[in-house]
Amino acid sequence: MLGAPVQIAYAVADVEVAAQRWSTAGIGPFFVREHIELSAVRVGGQPGSFDHSSAFAQWGPVMVELIHQHDPGDRAIVATSGVHHVAHFVDSFSAAHAELVESGYSEVLYAETSTAMPFAFFDDPLGRGHLIEIYERTAGLGRFYDMVRDAAVGWNGADPLRRL
Repeated sequence: MLGAPVQIAYAVADVEVAAQRWSTAGIGPFFVREHIELSAVRVGGQPGSFDHSSAFAQWGPVMVELIHQHDPGDRAIVATSGVHHVAHFVDSFSAAHAELVESGYSEVLYAETSTAMPFAFFDDPLGRGHLIEIYERTAGLGRFYDMVRDAAVGWNGADPLRRL
């Protein structure tokens, strides 16, 4: 049901500090987006919020995301460190969502982006130690993935942080 991962995300305390550190290892440039706008958020099946910032770069064949949740209160989705999630493109979000639930995966978070694109995080019953994220490769998301990948080709370390 899930193809190869397209993104690996790491929980960090500060996306800019972490992106600067990663860029010294030759990974970058990072595209930083703060307080990403979401709607229709469910946390553990209940209405909620998910205020987070992320930095995105290409790392070999996959995108890397550095993610930080702001003021999670009692509904933390993102820890302070470690692998947070592995993301997969799916052909149909609704079909993949239903299949994951039927297969024993628990929805941790559901949300829609500012362009109404749904995505979801699931607990992994196989115990891989991270969440699973699914979303469709829309035209807009495809352009974003392509932009991040293309920026990494021949990157010389200049301008490691770029704001979105």
